[in-house]
Amino acid sequence: MSQQKPIHETLNQEKLALDQLSDVKVMVIDDSNTIRRSAEIFLKTSGCQVILAEDGFDALAKISNEHPDVIFVDIMMPRLDGYQTCSLIKRNARYKNTPVIMLSSKDGLFDRARGRMVGSDQYLTKPFTQETLLEAVQVYAAQSRHNQQEAE
Repeated sequence: MSQQKPIHETLNQEKLALDQLSDVKVMVIDDSNTIRRSAEIFLKTSGCQVILAEDGFDALAKISNEHPDVIFVDIMMPRLDGYQTCSLIKRNARYKNTPVIMLSSKDGLFDRARGRMVGSDQYLTKPFTQETLLEAVQVYAAQSRHNQQEAE
C-alpha cells in the first residue's frame, strides 16, 4: 500500500505552523451533526475559530458576516448540495479566493473532477482524521493569507 504525500508537498506550498492557527476562521458545512462536531473538536483543540453550518443556505447566510479563511463543505446535503454551495461561493468576487475543500464519503474520479469544475481547491474523503483536516487548514490558511496580502 503506497503512502500518500502530505497536502503541502503534493501542492508544493508552504503551510502555517500549528501554533499559528489561533486566528484562522474555519467554516464547516455538513448536514451531519456528528461530522460537524468532530471537525469542531479537531479544529478548536488546535486553536482555530470554528463556524458551523448545517447546509448551503445556512452557510451562505453566515459567510458574509464571518469571512472564513477556509471552508469545508460536504457534497451530499439536502436543499443546496456541496457542489452548488461551492459554485456560489466561488462566483462571488469577494470570496472567490477563499479556499473551499470538499468533504465526501465518495472517492471516485468523477466526484473529484466535478468538485474541481465548481472551483473546489481540495477534496478530502470522509471519515477524515484530525491530521488531514489540520494539514488542509495549515496549507490553505497560508494560501488565504498570501492572497489577502496580494490584494492589499
